[in-house]
Amino acid sequence: MAGSQRRARQPNEPLARLITAAGASHISLAAQINKIAAAAGVVTRYEKTSVANWVNLGMIPRGRAPEFVAAALQERLGRPVSLQEIGMYRRERGDADMGLDFARDPADAVHVAATYWRTVDRRKLITTGFAVSAYATPVMRWMTTPADPAVTHQGGQRVGRGDVEDLWQAAEDARLWDSRYGGGNGKANSVTECLKLKAAPLLTGTYTETVGKELFTATAELSRVVGWSAFDMGQHELAQRHFVQALRLARAAGDVQTGCYVLTTMSLQTFLRGFPREAADMAEGAYERAKGHAAPRVLAFAKLAQARAHAREGDARAAGAALALSESLLDSIGPHTQDPEWLAYFTHARLATDATEIYRDLANPKAALTWARQADAMPAGRFTRAVGIRLAVLATSHLQARDLTQGLQLGTQALQVLRQVHSSRAHGYVRDITTALAPWRAEPQVADFTHQARTALAATA
Repeated sequence: MAGSQRRARQPNEPLARLITAAGASHISLAAQINKIAAAAGVVTRYEKTSVANWVNLGMIPRGRAPEFVAAALQERLGRPVSLQEIGMYRRERGDADMGLDFARDPADAVHVAATYWRTVDRRKLITTGFAVSAYATPVMRWMTTPADPAVTHQGGQRVGRGDVEDLWQAAEDARLWDSRYGGGNGKANSVTECLKLKAAPLLTGTYTETVGKELFTATAELSRVVGWSAFDMGQHELAQRHFVQALRLARAAGDVQTGCYVLTTMSLQTFLRGFPREAADMAEGAYERAKGHAAPRVLAFAKLAQARAHAREGDARAAGAALALSESLLDSIGPHTQDPEWLAYFTHARLATDATEIYRDLANPKAALTWARQADAMPAGRFTRAVGIRLAVLATSHLQARDLTQGLQLGTQALQVLRQVHSSRAHGYVRDITTALAPWRAEPQVADFTHQARTALAATA
């Protein structure tokens, strides 16, 4: 067990109540705390007796352990949990809500974003925690007012369109590296530095209304991309902060279309973290608020996210309806339709790929494999992670159809591709395959695949 403990004088009743509310056993909570600690680079070996000592004897673990306990309960309860609430208070450094504030006033919003990017230290965040309630105020405020009036700003350096183009190029480079190598690629840190050293000073510079709107939109997309990379690596608390700031800057830009895209991205994170109902509401809200403002492809992406959330919820009817509308919106795109370049990857073939996963999640392998035949091949050198995930989804779909041979073949291909990327999210798809192989665990080839998968994922963790 990592670290000695300080002994309090009485049982920790607040902690006991929260554990009960979270529906956690002592053994499952201990395992979750160890996992969160490992993701933060700290080795712990807590067991059920450790949790029992915290609850019954009021013992408080040393080091960062109280933060990990709070993060584990936060994940289970779906809302922020402080050290005070778990009865393990100590003076915390900094503002725990920094980056989650969705300021009402545009000038305050710019100040909050610039201050956050200048001061955030990702190493000090409990990056695996996710609280769906942290999105409540940002989503409500964006839904109420998705666009602010344009403003000018007098400050530091004069900002021109060349500066804005530099931010767009940084975002595009980040998207490319993320697709090839996953959110843990070496470029991710440099893009985060771009927000700190380039974007933050520009936000506090001097610019006209027109340049200011363009600056806010570009910075919103850069923040969204950085958030997505963090999410891909399982750094969920960090990702939430970047997404919230991206949504706020989209509103400052008066850019409802970008706001819709950011909120849709937040919806994807939310359902993948186990909150499909809330995610469906977010995606539907993004679509409804952006109708009449956003391009068909952007609206189609929102509907796709809604379909995926409904599928995770097990609602086949709602998932099918949202997917059909997404496809219809893509069909409506013509040669003269407004069409943002940054979403050009979302085509009918990409929709078919996601539809495969939707029906896999609905345990309908026949429909999943039918959609898979409509998906075009993607170049592995450009979309490494997406190709590997697609293969993994196909593998699990075949296993649902009781086709072990095809499932193992595709699973092996997925493993060969995904061992090249640093992506906690993508590696989760490999674990889905090993879970789906459970009925055949006694088969030698299944045991061999499971061993290969564990070895490969450990090497890229």
